[in-house]
Order: sequence, then C-alpha cells, then structure tokens
Amino acid sequence: MTDGAKRSVALVAPYAAWMELMVTLPATAWAYAVRGAVTAALLIAALPTLLRQAPNPVNPVPTPAANHEPRITKAAFSVLAGLLVFVVWIAPEMWLGSLPGIPAAAPLAAADSPYSPEVCGWALTIAKLAASAFVISAAEELFFRRWLVDFAGFWWMVALFAVEHGDRWAVGAAAGVVYGLVARRFGLFAAIVAHAVTNLALGLLVVFADHWEFW
Repeated sequence: MTDGAKRSVALVAPYAAWMELMVTLPATAWAYAVRGAVTAALLIAALPTLLRQAPNPVNPVPTPAANHEPRITKAAFSVLAGLLVFVVWIAPEMWLGSLPGIPAAAPLAAADSPYSPEVCGWALTIAKLAASAFVISAAEELFFRRWLVDFAGFWWMVALFAVEHGDRWAVGAAAGVVYGLVARRFGLFAAIVAHAVTNLALGLLVVFADHWEFW
C-alpha cells in the first residue's frame, strides 16, 4: 500500500467505522459507548500515519499563514468558532421556533432518552458525552475537512455534512462552513478543537439543562 493510500485509510477509517456501527448497532447508550471505543481505537492507530508531514497537493492544511499564527491565537479562535457553531446549532429550535418554517424543538424528558443517567446510569452518560465531544468530532474532521475537501472540494464537503445531519441540515451546513474555514486558515487540529468545543457545549446543555432532544 502506498503512503497516499495509507493516509487515506487513516483519514477515512474512523468515520467509516462510526457510521457502520451507527447503522448496525441499536440506539442505546451501551452501543454508543462501543462506537466511541472502536472509533477512538482507530483514531489512535491512525496517529503515526497522520503525523507524518506528507504534502497535500490539493488543499494544503495548515496553510503557511496558519504556521505563523501564535498558538494562543489559534486556540482562542478555535474556541470562539466552536461556541459560535453551538449557538447557531441550538438557536433555531430553542429561540426561533415561532418563526415560519422553523419548528420548535420537541422537548424530550430524561426518562425518554436512552442516554440520560436515570435510564442508563452516569457512566454511560459520561461515555456518550466524551465520545460525542472528543471522538466523533475528530473522526468527522479528518474525513470531512481533510479527506473529502481534497477529494471533492469545499462546497461538496459542506453539502454532504449538511445531509449527514438530516432534519438539522441547515445548521449542519453552517457548521461545515465554519469548521472548513477554521481548517483552511488555522489547520486541521484547530478545526478538531472547534468541533470538540461545540459538541462538549451541546452535551453539557443536554445533561445539565435537560435538553435531551439535542441528543
């Protein structure tokens, strides 16, 4: 296998495994934990390949400009971008549901969510929070913001990221644009951080403010 093929496998395999297990396993907390563990293992296995400084002929990330940005600037921008996507994600359903064409989020009681502590226990709820914040965010960024951008281009990436999020396609598209611009300007790791901030903030909202409909 060539170095390019190995790199493609490293970028695609964690996300492919996540999606395959999402289809084949039931929508339960333990199944989510299994998906998170398998995907995390593939991400760890992919690290040696991904850390090699192989040139990216289509869309080099990070850009030369990103290499000269102070780390604190990259970190602050990544966190702010993640929080921006978080607000954009929840705003239509929580605050704009009375507007035409924007349905309000249907509240979901903790007792009706398979991921709430009273249903599955705190250990599996925390596993869900950790996997959504730190595992799927990394797997999606590797696939969408690196491999798919290189393979199909920026706007196809945005379109497919929107489709992946089903009824929330509009906010999915907005998130794809933001994360894509962060990756282009500051590098792929910055996009992973932004995505992790979004998912962590959303998970904390779900767990501590009882908005289980977002999970």
